[in-house]
Amino acid sequence: MEYTRWDDFLVAEHEMIERAMAVLRNCLEDLDASAENPVQMARAMDFLLEFGDKIHNRKEEELLFPHMESKGIPVQGGPLGVMLMEHQAERDLLTSMIMRAKGLRYAPEAEKQDYRNKGLEYLKIRAEHIWKENDVLFKMGAKVTGDEDNSELLAGFARINTEAYGPTAGEKFQRMLKEVEAGLKARTRLVENLSYEQLHGIMEAMPFEVTFVDADDVVAYFNRLDREKLFPRTRSVIGRTVTRCHPEKSVDTVIAIVEGFKNKTRDKAEFWINFRDDKILIRYFPVYDDDGAYMGVLEVTQAIGRIQALEGEKRLLD
Repeated sequence: MEYTRWDDFLVAEHEMIERAMAVLRNCLEDLDASAENPVQMARAMDFLLEFGDKIHNRKEEELLFPHMESKGIPVQGGPLGVMLMEHQAERDLLTSMIMRAKGLRYAPEAEKQDYRNKGLEYLKIRAEHIWKENDVLFKMGAKVTGDEDNSELLAGFARINTEAYGPTAGEKFQRMLKEVEAGLKARTRLVENLSYEQLHGIMEAMPFEVTFVDADDVVAYFNRLDREKLFPRTRSVIGRTVTRCHPEKSVDTVIAIVEGFKNKTRDKAEFWINFRDDKILIRYFPVYDDDGAYMGVLEVTQAIGRIQALEGEKRLLD
């Protein structure tokens, strides 16, 4: 993916790093098994060092931080100095863990526990570091970065990638990450943190209408079940094919949209209409699983007249 902003670029890399961190955490939680078969844990740590430190952190240390310093953000005694210290702490812990990993199989329990603690310490430092950068440091940097600076940073990031892994570096990083995750359900889905009741409550609280049509073109779900809706529907729609839920004159268009999602020639479809003194935006999005297999269509319907009329700014709780 091509990024037009330096901070979006780095945040996307943080997401990749967090995926490898999830694998490492999984391995540390069952350290006895990881000691017997260390391949998964070794791959995770190698990725975190080779990509997370030598590629990602290098971009910050050689390009972003000097740029921010030149704009008046201090290193010594300032946020950049803290980031550099945390980079070094991460680097030291990770390097030590990689060196100690081979001896874990025959290590006494106390040594394994110490290893686990060091790993969890690394993950804690890294997670908090990523949060600080995403939510604080990058916002500071955005305020002092103009369009020309942005282009220079992006070009510098691309140069570092190419110097290390050639012109197809981005693809190689993704393959490396897939190898880290291979054979282990480590790409944690945040939805797993929610109970059924919480997920249902969230879907019902959404200020727009959502309908899901599954891979067999059958309506499987809609939210705002017993509440007022722009386009009323009841439980009887569940189990119907999508072609039976639209006016006959629009069926061919619906079929064409769905086919485009299935063969991946289309990534969205949207239209808007005037309805009951409001403007209604209706959007369709394809839904795929982690391996890219088609799972169905998500329809999102929203009244946007009030949104279109917004002017100026309104701060939180004003």
